[in-house]
Amino acid sequence: MRACLLSLLLRSKPPPLVLGLVVAVALIGVETLALYPIQSAPHQDARGAVYLLGVLVVSVVWGAALGAATAMASSIAFNYFHVLPYGVLDLSPSEDLQDVAIFIVAALLVSCLADLARAYALETTERRREADLAAELARLMLGAGDLRSALDMAARRITQSLNLPFASIELGTVTGDERRAAFPMHDGTTILGTLLVPSDLPDHTLERLRQRLVPSLEPLLRAAYGREAITNSLKASRQEATSLAVQQAALRRVATLVARGATPAEVFDAVTEELARVLGQYTTALLRYEPDGTATRLAGRGRLSGERSFPLEGDSLLVMALRTRRAARIHSYDNAVGPNAEVARELGLRSGVGVPIVVEGRIWGVAVVMSAEPEPLPAEAEARMAGFTELVATAIANADSHAQLTASRARIVAAGDNARRRIEQDLHDGAQQRLIALGLQVRMMESSVPAGLGTIRQQLSQVANGLNRAFQDLQEIARGIHPAILSKGGLGPAIKTLARRSPTPVDLALSIDRRLPEPVAVGAYYIVSEALTNAAKHARATLVRIDVKAEDATLRLSIRDNGIGGADARKGSGLIGLQDRIETLGGHLDVTSPAGHGTALLVSIPIHDTSATAARRPVEG
Repeated sequence: MRACLLSLLLRSKPPPLVLGLVVAVALIGVETLALYPIQSAPHQDARGAVYLLGVLVVSVVWGAALGAATAMASSIAFNYFHVLPYGVLDLSPSEDLQDVAIFIVAALLVSCLADLARAYALETTERRREADLAAELARLMLGAGDLRSALDMAARRITQSLNLPFASIELGTVTGDERRAAFPMHDGTTILGTLLVPSDLPDHTLERLRQRLVPSLEPLLRAAYGREAITNSLKASRQEATSLAVQQAALRRVATLVARGATPAEVFDAVTEELARVLGQYTTALLRYEPDGTATRLAGRGRLSGERSFPLEGDSLLVMALRTRRAARIHSYDNAVGPNAEVARELGLRSGVGVPIVVEGRIWGVAVVMSAEPEPLPAEAEARMAGFTELVATAIANADSHAQLTASRARIVAAGDNARRRIEQDLHDGAQQRLIALGLQVRMMESSVPAGLGTIRQQLSQVANGLNRAFQDLQEIARGIHPAILSKGGLGPAIKTLARRSPTPVDLALSIDRRLPEPVAVGAYYIVSEALTNAAKHARATLVRIDVKAEDATLRLSIRDNGIGGADARKGSGLIGLQDRIETLGGHLDVTSPAGHGTALLVSIPIHDTSATAARRPVEG
């Protein structure tokens, strides 16, 4: 009840005047009736003060004018009904008019006090509303993820809270017009934004917005700008960190391939795939510069997959990277000239970036990334591509080094085999033939010695037998240097000869249906020879099983003994030389030799022309 009365008394606009007249008449009537029981009171002036209550109520609620009218009406009613003679209106200037003046002065004073109280209450309410609005605006502007959406929500809240037809907050400077009043919000000399409200609002409302609302919005807008800047910076940092993590993971995958000795073709495919993953789903390719003035695509994905060779002419990333030895960028192919630019336009490619691949100081090729989107490629594309091109250069250099090492080893092995062949041939044609001739001469001398010289004949016989044994020893040495039977009969008969001469029994299984290339046959022969020698000298084996199969493209050897085992190529045994020879032929050797359980050699050698292998270029795509 008290709250209702206070809200009625302190409301900003008074109730309707008609209602005030009715209330004034009612109050005068009630007060007049209330005085009848005390009509005989000794103090007439005290009874008249009852009417002052109604005057005060009307003055407080409806203002001084109606309060003064109520005061005059109350004086007339009091004089007419409660002042002798009753029922006669007799206003005395000295007393009645004095009472009327007192009532009117009281009405004016109460009305002024009520206006002051009402103004204070309204000011307090407005300040509370402004504080609530400021808190709501702070929540909206500092809590939203996007500044523009936050400003839209803040403008709607201002419209609702202040009962405005509309309100909006725009970033930057906006000029007012006949329909909108503009209030700029500053940060020093910089205009951060503009508050727009209807221009036909009352002047005091516009002034209140300028003095109260705008100053409270300025720090919020500054804070919102700062928050958005921090948020954008955090987003950019997070995106950069994510992008960097993706790039590092891609580089690790490619580096792992390079470290494992993957072929250049595998590295090329991986690089183009990873570049597309790191930079976006763009067209990527790796190209090698050729001596004939062209570039050959070795790997790629996207729209260039159908193209193979490109001339080094016109406006082209290939030409720019080769000429400058630096990263090149073409922002648009619209006005570019040359065959490569025409191909780019036909494929719908709009821009591109190329980074040269430098191998040991020479330009080997180029990595390109091209986009069909209207937006240019990322500014950091060149830097991100550089790590991949370095890995490509490392893979190419490793492949070249491996190819050169393999070729060198092949030349050494071939030179050794040729030297052995020449020594065997020299022994066969030289020393062995001379020993045979000397032996025949000694036998002829022995047969021509007279019967009486038995001692001399016996000595000549011993010399002939010694020459024969020397010939046999030299023949065995020649066979060890280079088996003549291998050249004459092939690998199968040569291995059978080794098995027959082996001091350790051999269980042999041969499945060779054709003549093998000489380097393959020589390598397999020495593998079997070394294995039989190890079994007899070191393994103390009682049986060796040999299985030789010549399949479509691979020669496979399995050599197992039941000796003491424990063979280890790392300890300097003859297995090292065998492993070098097998790897030179492009083959593979597995040694299993647990202590006490014998030794097993599993060998696979590709059957092809090893000279062609050594000469073939190792880094073709």
